[in-house]
Amino acid sequence: MKDDKLMPAQSQLPEILVPEIRFPEIDPERPAGIQIFDALQSMILTMELPPGQALPEADIGTRFGASRTPVREALQQLRQSGLVTTRPSRGHFVTKLNTGKILEARFLREALEVATVSRLCEVGIPNRFAVELKDNLKRQKKAIKKRTTADFRHLDDEFHLTLARATLYPRVADVLSREKMLLDRLRVLALRSKAHQKHLLSEHHSILDAITAEDKAMAVNITRLHLSSVLDTLSDLAAMHKEYFDQNATTMEHS
Repeated sequence: MKDDKLMPAQSQLPEILVPEIRFPEIDPERPAGIQIFDALQSMILTMELPPGQALPEADIGTRFGASRTPVREALQQLRQSGLVTTRPSRGHFVTKLNTGKILEARFLREALEVATVSRLCEVGIPNRFAVELKDNLKRQKKAIKKRTTADFRHLDDEFHLTLARATLYPRVADVLSREKMLLDRLRVLALRSKAHQKHLLSEHHSILDAITAEDKAMAVNITRLHLSSVLDTLSDLAAMHKEYFDQNATTMEHS
């Protein structure tokens, strides 16, 4: 999939997997179910398989060259992750975006990241993580210059996860990664602007500078502003891409 391309919005999404979607080959030396899960999860999170897309078992099996058993195993895992919905007598579908769950994930992510930068201001960033963070920022700048949105999105993820790992609390990065997953598809829609990417990079620099200066108040403030972009873009994206959002879900109010 090309970095800056997104499947065009459609009022009715196809009931079969369109030919243009490229599926990776199965490695016979590894469990097929795990490979199918990994591939489908990646395609869902990058919006190559958009919200509402039908996922016929037989079609998926054919495209991967696999039997139905590993396909069902993969779909079961995706259902447990909240990325796939199964409707009786209709089949499996990519779960639509849910405003309430997005706001909840953003709330949890802010609490975790504020705690992360606060701790790092107090105890400092271990040297090996400081080196990784500085290198990451350089690569973010290159990705923006080359207009490789997928690379920038990956580096954006790694910046936040590296901060989490720098706390030396292993579970912090795991929890952050899980909550971030609920926001990933929204970010695919929002991160297509080069100007927006430059703004995020500037904030990444400011967060790291504040931590290095041991300025907890500044680090916390910038982190909160940085994450507020989710709320700023959510209503606009929901209006622009109604077909991707669950219109029947109960939304959460925020002030």
